[in-house]
Amino acid sequence: MNTATASPVMLYTEQTPNPESLKFVTNRMLYRGTADFKDEALARDWSALASGLFDQPYVKSVYITNNFVTITKEFNYEWADIMLRLKDFIKKHIEDGGEIIKEGFAEEMERMQADHVAEQFSGEDGETALRIKELIDTYVKPAVEMDGGNIEFKAYDKGTVYVTMQGSCSGCPSSTVTLKAGIEGMLKRMVPEVQEVVQEMA
Repeated sequence: MNTATASPVMLYTEQTPNPESLKFVTNRMLYRGTADFKDEALARDWSALASGLFDQPYVKSVYITNNFVTITKEFNYEWADIMLRLKDFIKKHIEDGGEIIKEGFAEEMERMQADHVAEQFSGEDGETALRIKELIDTYVKPAVEMDGGNIEFKAYDKGTVYVTMQGSCSGCPSSTVTLKAGIEGMLKRMVPEVQEVVQEMA
């Protein structure tokens, strides 16, 4: 790689609604998908960047999508003490052309979810489930992504919508409010069959 012609890697941080999570935004496309590493084992298998971050004792989870990395820290550390170290690590990793996500990660995640998906869109609730998934993908995901997180539709069963929250939204105190006030309200208006939205722990 000719570093003389490559634009420098820019990196800045953004607050998220979760005080334990911080969004590290770069001027590079890191990954055109969502990669949620809630534990070290998955990171070791699929991402050198996430794996390197997990080497730090204060990193609890890593979420990578588009041009940013959301890091959730262990609660007994302060951002003031660790933010610059994390920033430098991410910047250097990108500048050195380090691997972000291994080839085949998306396919593997899809394979793991495929059986689940086939099951949830069958039967009389299948059409409703599909409509709910489309609404979440269209209206909710972009807003949640702005806050450094992600939401995934999991299942629909007898009026209840099950979702998982990822990135900064996972374990965020205000995600429950977002879920109940925002998402549940919208889905109830647009899909009369919906009675409640429940967060599933991934």
